[in-house]
Amino acid sequence: MIDVCLLGTGGMMPLPNRYLTALMVRYNGKCILIDCGEGTQIALKKSGWSPKPIDMICFTHYHADHISGLPGMLLTMGNAERTEPLLMVGPKGLERVVKALRTIAPELPFPIEYHEITDINDELTLPGMSEFKIKAFKVNHNITCYGYSMELERIGRFNVEAARANDIPQKYWNPLQKGEIIQAEDGRTFTPDMVLGEARKGIHLTYVTDSRPTPGIVEKAMNSDLFICEGMYGEPDKLQKAKENRHMTMYEAAELAKKAQVKEMWLTHYSPSLVNPKEYLPKAKEIFSKTVAAKDGRTTTLRFEEDNE
Repeated sequence: MIDVCLLGTGGMMPLPNRYLTALMVRYNGKCILIDCGEGTQIALKKSGWSPKPIDMICFTHYHADHISGLPGMLLTMGNAERTEPLLMVGPKGLERVVKALRTIAPELPFPIEYHEITDINDELTLPGMSEFKIKAFKVNHNITCYGYSMELERIGRFNVEAARANDIPQKYWNPLQKGEIIQAEDGRTFTPDMVLGEARKGIHLTYVTDSRPTPGIVEKAMNSDLFICEGMYGEPDKLQKAKENRHMTMYEAAELAKKAQVKEMWLTHYSPSLVNPKEYLPKAKEIFSKTVAAKDGRTTTLRFEEDNE
């Protein structure tokens, strides 16, 4: 299962009851933070989550409302006596931008590792978590910007009958179930496909902010269990402004969700002018009925299909 917490839902500037857009994802004891705008630390505290176990910070792009909270976050992590490396992921220029921000956070008790995205698509995993794929894909903003899709793969069921039919000693069953290839003492080789059925449906989460609608977003979000997408404007007269600034309206986001056949969509990254996003939700739900006007701190746990039954 994957725990998801939308820490903040604001765009451009934080408001008293709306922090800037940031997302926390937790799987198997590992935490990934996407974006770190002003107020992210307070949002974490209010949501009951901690900055100490953050293993990776991914940035969509380098506008201030998505990264200005980083120096304080790093200092807090350092004050919590963190010593293990922190991996940062983001568009080209990541190391230069982070080092500039670290002028006010120069001394940390942990090293920072950088993974700069230079292609249209990129894929990476955390150590020891090969089944959890993090896929970055380029979107259409007025500077280089990426969306992120996270996929938790699920292997097929273990087939005891097949293991016995292949005369595989029981001590090898668990390693095979984990995907290992076994070289037995008697010279035989055992592979996972000898004991596993077809792969089962995993969990798919997609996150997009600061972009015009693109076919690539639909492709990456296809069949997502949860699609978190910016709906910066709800007012009918803001479509042209959305086009000029390379953002999207709540209704354009709903069209993407419909085309991608996602299970549920959370709107986020609201303009400060959008005082009450729920006011415009009915029209968005006419396009995609499973649309939610998310608020700061909205949390869910995504589970495998069988676990939901």
